[in-house]
Amino acid sequence: MSSFALSAYILMWPVIVAIVLFVISRAFFREWAEARRNGEGMI
Repeated sequence: MSSFALSAYILMWPVIVAIVLFVISRAFFREWAEARRNGEGMI
């Protein structure tokens, strides 16, 4: 395996984790804002 392919493979995982964290955070804050507008709790 070339060093470029190995580097790309290793650096791919933090990018995937960052994208998943962004999607989860965006959904959480959207639900939180909607609950605050409706005067409800999150749980």
